Amino acid sequence: MASVVESSRLVDGIVRLRRAERVPAAAADVAPVRRDLESRLGPTLSRSRAAHVLGVSQTALDRWVAAGEIPVVTMPNGRREVPRQVVIELLESIEDLRRAGKGRHPLAAALGNRREQAKSIGRAFAGGGGSPSVPEGHRTAERRSLAIHAVIADRLDEQMVEEARERVERLAAERHLHPRYAGSWRTLLARPLGEISRAIVADDQEARDLRQNSPFAAVLNEQERRRIIEAVR
Repeated sequence: MASVVESSRLVDGIVRLRRAERVPAAAADVAPVRRDLESRLGPTLSRSRAAHVLGVSQTALDRWVAAGEIPVVTMPNGRREVPRQVVIELLESIEDLRRAGKGRHPLAAALGNRREQAKSIGRAFAGGGGSPSVPEGHRTAERRSLAIHAVIADRLDEQMVEEARERVERLAAERHLHPRYAGSWRTLLARPLGEISRAIVADDQEARDLRQNSPFAAVLNEQERRRIIEAVR
């Protein structure tokens, strides 16, 4: 396992490489290096390491965990750890705030921005049981999944699609994704952005099955998912 200092260096390197991947000409060369760093870091960080990376005490981080602001997963040994992707996205938000000259309590500010973004999503799906894009007549779980993917479809870009492709391959290799759905997702994710956006919000059985095995699950943050779940009944 990487040391606390090494974990910080790996996360910093991943954040820098993700930024570099936004330049199309660099993406193909940068992505394998970023994946190597992610493999070395692992899928989760202990709460103490996550706190160190984010520049807060573990006590403060645990308060945000208890409030549902920062998600954790329970490991086989019973320890609760923070998903790598959550730490990376929060650090990216913190760096954006610092570049904008908002360096005071940056993690609290980043989480506050997430809450505000989540509120706007919740309002979009609130009122009358959901938005027009979430049809009545389906089970609640299906309606929520469709609502989540409607937000994802609206934000979809090439980097998100590339990350979804990587997630499909990883899940398939770990046998967490049935070969049938892995094949369907590979085919879909090879199509143009517009076609992918339309396909993930289609109201048919094939689309519903794919959404239940979606590689886009990590696109929305915890606050956004919770708001949609609260709004779509």
